[in-house]
Amino acid sequence: MGKTTPTYSQFGCIGSGFSAIGLGATLKRWYGITDIQFFERHSDLGGTWWANKYPGCACDVPSILYSFSFAPNPKWSQVLATADELWQYLKYVANQYDLESKMTFRAEVSRCEWREQTKRWRMYIRNLDTGETLVHECQFLFGATGILVKPRPCDIPGADSFKGPLFHSAEWRQDVDVTGKNVVLVGNGCTASQIVPAIVNKTKHLSQFVRSKHWIIPPINVPYTKFWQTLFEHVPGVLAFFRFSIFMYAENDMRGFFMTKAGEAYRKHYEGVATRYIKKTAPAKYHDMLIPDFSLGCKRRIYDPGYCKALHATNLTVSQEPIVEIVPEGVRTRDGNVTEADVIVLANGFDTNEFMAGIEVVGRSGKTINEHWESWDGPEAYACSALNDFPNFFMLLGKLPPLKTVGPNTATGHTSTILAAENNINYALRVIKPVLDGEAQFAEVRRDAEERYSREMQAALKNTVWFSGCHSWYNKEDADGNKWNAMTYPKFQPQFWWESMFPVYSDWIYEVGTCLFLVFFGIIALVLYLTHVR
Repeated sequence: MGKTTPTYSQFGCIGSGFSAIGLGATLKRWYGITDIQFFERHSDLGGTWWANKYPGCACDVPSILYSFSFAPNPKWSQVLATADELWQYLKYVANQYDLESKMTFRAEVSRCEWREQTKRWRMYIRNLDTGETLVHECQFLFGATGILVKPRPCDIPGADSFKGPLFHSAEWRQDVDVTGKNVVLVGNGCTASQIVPAIVNKTKHLSQFVRSKHWIIPPINVPYTKFWQTLFEHVPGVLAFFRFSIFMYAENDMRGFFMTKAGEAYRKHYEGVATRYIKKTAPAKYHDMLIPDFSLGCKRRIYDPGYCKALHATNLTVSQEPIVEIVPEGVRTRDGNVTEADVIVLANGFDTNEFMAGIEVVGRSGKTINEHWESWDGPEAYACSALNDFPNFFMLLGKLPPLKTVGPNTATGHTSTILAAENNINYALRVIKPVLDGEAQFAEVRRDAEERYSREMQAALKNTVWFSGCHSWYNKEDADGNKWNAMTYPKFQPQFWWESMFPVYSDWIYEVGTCLFLVFFGIIALVLYLTHVR
């Protein structure tokens, strides 16, 4: 099994993306704690912003808001930062707090188990280069692994017969040059809308096969000139004001996600804006393929990265004809036609509504997280991060390429989830403060509190546009047609901030160790003795 003598750190974190770096930085900022180890399966930090290297990859939230509140960046090059720029930002923040030295790369965590005797978590970690298994223990375990990290497998028959490269957009092959090639792109969500304008002028011919529709909204991406960068950097308060203004503008959008008369009016207005934009910008022959028949917000909105204009390219074809088979020379559609391809790219999404995927996390009772969730219809967590039976364990926001990070019910359809990541971190560090102070051995959320929170969350979600009828990765549906949403947060972000600022400590169990009991009773005995002597 390799090395089995456990190493130890007070904090252990799976992942090295936004939320992991936020955790390490906040521990140092708040408590001066630096005893943390990160385990990352990739060869560098950054999570989704290191792993995703497909052409055109960028964030779809303004970078001034899609960044840490404690580490503002006045040097963003444009409103929507590219993947590389976000990775550089994360690298900078990690170095500011000396976190990279605490990271182990090419390290895949396979199992975490609670050790009742020591009140620690034991982690089993495989070195992806040597195959050796390492054992590490920690008092507090944080999972920042993400959910949209497992590309959806190719569900089209005949994939093995294709004579050229075939890969998922999240696993873009850097050794494959699409210049002068016939390329087939499957999908038309956020990722595909970024890929098309980035590669269409390079290809000999680009054939895009769309499976569904999405609301495409007018673009908001413009460069930040040197003037604005100087203003952000040298005039106190300007950058903070811009961040707050963007936050408030985004929060206003949340009105459109509620199934109310006001929400419906808001959606109808912006559906009209999007429809007019698509008709004005995209070729008329594609309008029926592009304009959805469901409510805006039911699926992820797309701020147009140049996709609609790119559809005018003479070497681009968009088709709704379903692909029934992959053949050696390309793809065969239901009408019997074969589209030739030198390269096939799948932008068909990810396996969703899975958390801590590929990692067996075992709690106090010996049950895994997935077994714990069998009590519900899908994944959930108290305060979007904690589970009964899993003491000193918190799920932070994970990876969501090319969008954001996410944990159980923390994704948003309208704003930056870095805000939610910070709220998650701040909440967890407040909850465990009694343990850090030596007043308890561990903190564990009560079962009844978790059940109440989960019921309230799903009830609130049923009154949002995410349950309005479209087929979306936000929801998981069982054989009986019952929907479970483990992805999105159905309230305004200030409410999440408030809940994170003021934890309900009565919803938590704090176990006091034997030593603390002895000290407590020893003090009482001493007081009684001194009183008796007097």
